[in-house]
Amino acid sequence: MKPQPDLPLPAAPDDEGTPVSVKIRERIRAAGQRFNANDNIAEFIQPGELERLLDEVTGKMQGVLDSLVIDTQRDHNTADTARRVAKMYVSEAFKGRYVKAPAITEFPNAERLNELMIVGPITVRSACSHHFCPVIGQLWIGVLPNEHTNVIGLSKYARLAEWIMGRPQIQEEAVVQLADLIQHKTKPDGLALVMQATHYCMAWRGVKDMDSKMINSVMRGVFLKDANLRREFLSLIPQKT
Repeated sequence: MKPQPDLPLPAAPDDEGTPVSVKIRERIRAAGQRFNANDNIAEFIQPGELERLLDEVTGKMQGVLDSLVIDTQRDHNTADTARRVAKMYVSEAFKGRYVKAPAITEFPNAERLNELMIVGPITVRSACSHHFCPVIGQLWIGVLPNEHTNVIGLSKYARLAEWIMGRPQIQEEAVVQLADLIQHKTKPDGLALVMQATHYCMAWRGVKDMDSKMINSVMRGVFLKDANLRREFLSLIPQKT
């Protein structure tokens, strides 16, 4: 029998038409990781893909506007709304999902500080993961260091808070995430966080109650064990209204 010539291998599938969001999701799933609304997925985004994701979200947002029967072709007020909203989500309001944690310089506790330190109020801005409505409020952080605690600048607490809050969140989980991050970076004897915020999913829609606020706290280490220290921290926070 006359040997048959080798047939060419099938060409590799062309993924140029695959949406960048699909590629990112496939990488996350392959790594066995989750991508909930309040997760950071920066490690799965390759250079240049964030710009392409912005373009993709712009197209999808235009579809939302079309389905809302808004004539963006003739209405000059909404002509660029799809792009503006996409940029708001990807580059601003939800930026904490798509970029790595801010670089934080840590210093050893050379002076062996061991007294209560309170940072705040830090203004926090987020969005509820139920309706994507704003969550805006204030945060206080109490730290009881020890000789092994890493010391970070006061402004760095605000940067870490902004990174965590810059995702669709629910307040209870956001405060725990931030506490975990600060605990990991500074390793204090005690850590306490209190957050108070207005949720516009209540103020702008639903019951439309502009006065209601949510307050919650996280206590770690000696703040859990020492009632006097806990009272001292809470008494030094300005009266929340």
